[in-house]
Amino acid sequence: MITQDIFVTVDNVIFTIINDKLQILFIKRWIEPYKEMRALPWGFVLEEETLEEAAYRELEEETSVKNVYLEQLYSFSDIKRDPRGRNISVAYIALVAREHIFVKGGSDASEAKFIPVDKLPKLAFDHRKIVDYAIKRLKRKLEYTNIAQYILPTKFTFTQLQNVYEVVLNQKLDVRNFRKKIDKLWIIKATGEKEMGNQYRPAKLFQFVNKDLEIVEIL
Repeated sequence: MITQDIFVTVDNVIFTIINDKLQILFIKRWIEPYKEMRALPWGFVLEEETLEEAAYRELEEETSVKNVYLEQLYSFSDIKRDPRGRNISVAYIALVAREHIFVKGGSDASEAKFIPVDKLPKLAFDHRKIVDYAIKRLKRKLEYTNIAQYILPTKFTFTQLQNVYEVVLNQKLDVRNFRKKIDKLWIIKATGEKEMGNQYRPAKLFQFVNKDLEIVEIL
């Protein structure tokens, strides 16, 4: 009979946009290993839960994030990725509009905060490898799905929509060409409302037609 002393964990890469920058939520560890270093919100999978249940639980316990878009990213199984012993991690991507979340440190975290992807510090474990993989996945999915809706408010302006693509892809897009492409796809619709608090020609508000993830050739 084969016995294995292997632990399974989940790591969550939580994306949002703040001040026109793509940012990821990190905790600061207050225990060893990697005490005082930044790390992704993560935790061990309990015997009575699935991987997805563990991912959602860790999100809530360590960051107070709830009801977000979550998808499995990849599994990371380098033999020495955790100095405490053999550990296989299944990473997840989460997308959330900034105004929908309140973050805090959890059981093994003294602080939780968003950090721009272009200003990342040295990270604990192999979390930089996970982050790099997650950024590539997000950029790719933005090109052929309606995934942008999960990082936007429920109702948004066309400028906000285009800003998501420009921020994540790190490139400027022609306004007329982008609008023409979106109009042809029929993936958003006008709500009949306009943004509040803007005295200079308030912009129209839109929302996505399909609230579920779907394949659409946007770029």
